[in-house]
Amino acid sequence: MLLENKVAIVTGGARDIGKAVSLKLASEGAKVVINYFDNEAQATQTLIEIKAAGGDAIIVQGDMTKKEDVDNVVAQATEAYGDQVDILVNVAGGLVARKKIDEMDLDFFNFVIQLNLNTAFLMTQAVVPLMPKGSSIVNFASQAGKDGGGPGASAYATAKGALMTFTRSMAKELGPKGIRVNSLCPGMIATTFHDTFTATAVREKVAVSTPLGREGRAEEVADFVACLASNQSSFVTGTNIDINGGLMFS
Repeated sequence: MLLENKVAIVTGGARDIGKAVSLKLASEGAKVVINYFDNEAQATQTLIEIKAAGGDAIIVQGDMTKKEDVDNVVAQATEAYGDQVDILVNVAGGLVARKKIDEMDLDFFNFVIQLNLNTAFLMTQAVVPLMPKGSSIVNFASQAGKDGGGPGASAYATAKGALMTFTRSMAKELGPKGIRVNSLCPGMIATTFHDTFTATAVREKVAVSTPLGREGRAEEVADFVACLASNQSSFVTGTNIDINGGLMFS
């Protein structure tokens, strides 16, 4: 197992890519703290699946834009598994809604930034003091952070671009402590995110335009997270890695 007896916190870890990450880390031997925002049923189902497969996990509700909730997730992690966190995966985030510049107000713009950037900042700040040498942080940026996103996604793309820069900065700052920091930049992955925000015709067009000729799967993203969290990526830090089937090259 790649991650035997490691402790991992996964924000937004109960659905879509987050769920796949939680399941994968647990299957590799990690003890997983699964944060969820509002869908306890999804979180419970993820927990059931992990335990059925012989894994170890807990679920913790919390809004990761709020420091008190972030602190509670970390407190629950240490209560369950001790005063060490080896892996942090910041999946929590979202597009919220597609709005063009003339449709947005400042409150909306700020909320999207908080949801996609501040969450990673708060969790990183809270967890780093508990991380030993050899730990790993994996942030979830997006292809949108590189190409500006689709129509009405400027706030989301801006937040994800900033998260990519935060990733590089933290790699420099935390490298001397032996902590690696990377981000993944998924393209078109088959999730409820795109079920909600991307028209079927657009998805089909993107799939045809992708060199591999299809959408990605959440499990494929999760496999990459496990690699970045493990010693298999012990000399990889500060990277913003494309995972989009070749649709866009860095």
